[in-house]
Amino acid sequence: MDVLINVFVALHIIGIASLLGGFLTQMKAMGAGTARFVPAMLHGALTMLVTGVILVGLNQADDQTVNNIKIIVKLAVLVVVLGLVYVKRDEESVGKGPFAAVGALTTANIFIATVWT
Repeated sequence: MDVLINVFVALHIIGIASLLGGFLTQMKAMGAGTARFVPAMLHGALTMLVTGVILVGLNQADDQTVNNIKIIVKLAVLVVVLGLVYVKRDEESVGKGPFAAVGALTTANIFIATVWT
């Protein structure tokens, strides 16, 4: 079970890398007002959602304690990010506000995952 959990943790990290990497590649364009949500950001957010739900299920099935409040907070942040990216995915350019919000919320999700014990 530990190997399976570690595989999904790795996939979860790949998802967040895709989301954050897509944001970071568009930062220069954000300054120019031409930033857009690239497909990697949507796919990364979806990967995080699916692997996160699977991880919670696997950890509970393995009788490990799961901090449900932390999971709910992380899920809420991810749903907001996913909603922003999904709704504005086809626009030629996205305003600085929504784009910066996705970057800030993604970074916040990373800190919630690593700092909140």
